[in-house]
Amino acid sequence: MSTATAEFLTIVSGLPRSGTSMMMRMLEHGGLEVMTDEIRTADDDNPNGYYEFEAVKKTSEDASWLEGANGKAVKMVYRLLYDLPADRSYRVLFMRRELDEILASQQVMLNRHSAGDAVSPEMMAKLFRSEIERFYDWAAKQQHLELIDVNYNQMLANPAAEIGRVNEFLGGVLDAAAMQGVVDASLYRNRKE
Repeated sequence: MSTATAEFLTIVSGLPRSGTSMMMRMLEHGGLEVMTDEIRTADDDNPNGYYEFEAVKKTSEDASWLEGANGKAVKMVYRLLYDLPADRSYRVLFMRRELDEILASQQVMLNRHSAGDAVSPEMMAKLFRSEIERFYDWAAKQQHLELIDVNYNQMLANPAAEIGRVNEFLGGVLDAAAMQGVVDASLYRNRKE
């Protein structure tokens, strides 16, 4: 574990289908230990795996998974960040992607699992925008949390620049070249037209 990252837990967050699994894989290849239980296995939607850790879903009832977590990276849906105890330090990489691409990717995934059209794309976009605005308002007031946006679209177009920003935010200890080797444009399948 690097001394630069030992003082905080790195959290990869964002909307579903925004590139969080890719970022976790990049951090892993860059030299950061990732917390994952591999319960949810790779599939057609995420061929390199989901990098999920089930314990984060119960943080409000049991935050014991945080013991020894500093210096590591974990993936958390943004709604779960509200449950993090404020007596620790967190650095959040918040994945941003064009919203219409997120919705298209989510629709493909839902259709593949025969669960499509529960909510219209327009309603989902409105809900996501509202929730993200509320989250950013809350995050700006949190002393225990530092956050940067990581642009998924820019990561694919110019990975070196985005990786440089991420590396600097996390203390400059990651292997940027190894991280760049993870970026796979062939997995960018639901593009903005």
